[in-house]
Amino acid sequence: MRLTTKSRYGTRLIIDLAIYGREKPIPLGEVARRQNISVKYLEQLVRKLKEEKMITSHRGPFGGHMLAKDPKDISVGDIVRTLEESTAITDCAEEDEKLCGICNQAGDCLSRWVWVEAGKAMFKRLDKISIANLLQIRNDGQDDDDLGLL
Repeated sequence: MRLTTKSRYGTRLIIDLAIYGREKPIPLGEVARRQNISVKYLEQLVRKLKEEKMITSHRGPFGGHMLAKDPKDISVGDIVRTLEESTAITDCAEEDEKLCGICNQAGDCLSRWVWVEAGKAMFKRLDKISIANLLQIRNDGQDDDDLGLL
């Protein structure tokens, strides 16, 4: 699976809100400027993240966006699952059925198991990395093995 800009930019959006939006809602224009991402693109991401109750929005002259959850309760895996169309590492790993019907080896392919397991392993790892972990790395200058993430 190749992660799209949705996951990468969505993670940056969530981190930005975690850093700057603790006390007050942050307008998307500020996030766009800091992250060098268009406001239009951020609006698309916010819509999906709001549906999953990761972000809340506030209207008005002092409006903007804030995290709806504590940073420790938002994993990178949550963000990727929310923003990507598919979380499978290959087309044939999309479905749970043994016969995927995708390639010319459908039904006889022994390697499909590898791609299913690789996808599970990727999300198992991404689910262990919370936004709070990333903020701690930023603040302490630690790397991930110092945080017990490895």
